[in-house]
Amino acid sequence: MLASLTIRDVVLIDKLDLEFSERLGVLTGETGAGKSILLDSLGLALGERGDTGLIRPGANKLTVSATFDLPADHPARAVLAEHDLAVEDDVVILRRSLGQDGRSRAYVNDQSVSVGLLRQAGNALVEVHGQFDAHGLMDPSTHITVLDRYRRATSGAEHDRACERSWENWREAYAAWRDAERLMREAKAEEDSLRAAVDILGKLAPVPGEEADLAAKRAMLRHGEQILSAIETARQALSENVDVDGAVRTAQSELDRAAPKAEGRLDAVCAALERASIELAETQTALDAAARAFDLDPAELEAAEERLFALKAEARKHGVSVDDLAAHLDALREKLAAVEGGEDNLIRLAKTEQTTRNRFETAAKAMTKARAKAGTALAKAVSKELVPMRLNDASFRVTIDELPDSEWSANGCDRVVFEVSTNPGLPPGPLNKIASGGELARFLLALKVVVADTQPPAVMVFDEVDSGIGGATASAVGDRLARLAEGVQVLVVTHSPQVAALGQNHWRVSKVTDGKITATRVVQLTTDERREEVARMLAGTDVTDEARAAAEMLMTGS
Repeated sequence: MLASLTIRDVVLIDKLDLEFSERLGVLTGETGAGKSILLDSLGLALGERGDTGLIRPGANKLTVSATFDLPADHPARAVLAEHDLAVEDDVVILRRSLGQDGRSRAYVNDQSVSVGLLRQAGNALVEVHGQFDAHGLMDPSTHITVLDRYRRATSGAEHDRACERSWENWREAYAAWRDAERLMREAKAEEDSLRAAVDILGKLAPVPGEEADLAAKRAMLRHGEQILSAIETARQALSENVDVDGAVRTAQSELDRAAPKAEGRLDAVCAALERASIELAETQTALDAAARAFDLDPAELEAAEERLFALKAEARKHGVSVDDLAAHLDALREKLAAVEGGEDNLIRLAKTEQTTRNRFETAAKAMTKARAKAGTALAKAVSKELVPMRLNDASFRVTIDELPDSEWSANGCDRVVFEVSTNPGLPPGPLNKIASGGELARFLLALKVVVADTQPPAVMVFDEVDSGIGGATASAVGDRLARLAEGVQVLVVTHSPQVAALGQNHWRVSKVTDGKITATRVVQLTTDERREEVARMLAGTDVTDEARAAAEMLMTGS
């Protein structure tokens, strides 16, 4: 819901703060009083194009803020979340400023954003419908979304799921087929060099991690003589110069005989000597094993170095790391396999692609059939709404055409366009090409009334939807606006007393001057003031008691 609109220095408005409430709100006033300024201001806050001509004379910049109360499930939350914009206390504030230098700044909840993102958020929050509106339902690309929401509300979403699944399966099969074709083309173009590379790398048989192992082995072998000398010196120290093992065994034997008489005082020493004897034996065994391991063979060092150099050379040649050579060999073998067994594989993948395409086309045709059924129901419901709004000879229809396959998607193969005919015998055409301003606004209203329960809960703003009508037709328009406002917030700029009388909230827009400065003022009316304003709209300049009585009847319905 639009909770408030704050305007500073826009055309004739120096300072204006408006508070809104739910359901149907109306704005009235003489022509030229400034109602369009309010819509322009709201448009700026919603990300519409700015013009420095909107800045009030004498001001450096204009500023407009629109505050919205957002339900937990409102789709605008997803738009904001996608750009990491937090919604605190269910409140969203869209703000826009424009300076005399033409520089525009946009904010969402006081966080700087692009004007494009502001417009994206604004489109999710508000729909503005005017006689010359080029957005929303005037854009044929939106029609399929409107129809699909209506279809899902009446018949479910099983066709959507079937279409999405079959589309994904087809696109995966198509990608696999095209990838195989590409690999085969590449492989054929380099088959000879490919075979040579696979032969060399296959014989080399690289293993991930081998480079580090070879480098370590090479370093160890190159220092082998020094290491072996150290081992031999250690062995001699333990065995030749001093009989360490004999000394430990002698000490252990002597203490073992004395221990029973020492009342436990020698137990720890005896245990330590026993461990020393065991560990000394293990040390000598380990030294012997290490010495055997370093049985130096110059050929082994040469072989390690040659393999390491060969691996590095192949890695440089193929532009990969040594550790990636094994994976690169697998990729080369895959390319070669695409040549050797490619035709059979391509035939198999092509058949799979065709099968999955056929399944998608079947699901898409079922989707088209469901859309056609929903389109017929939608056209019938909209046409029913047209008659009371003095569009008796008009007709509305939903046209569904097949898109070229390059434009197919998970949503099917359809282009959906809403078309109208305003006179018998004339061919139907697009909404914005066939209907005049007043007719167009009423078509939009009829369509919105029908689909209201199936669409996202955006605030709806109608600019002079009652243009060029009066009497019973205006009453019918007002009734439909009131019905629409039972589900969403609706704001209407109107010159019709029949429409104005139905508003739960009423603002009068007027132009005032002190002889030097002219300004636009907006006042929310009380019940008595509303009655007087509706009477003025009925009678003109001279408001009579009869006009007041008629206004009372319009407002109360009796």
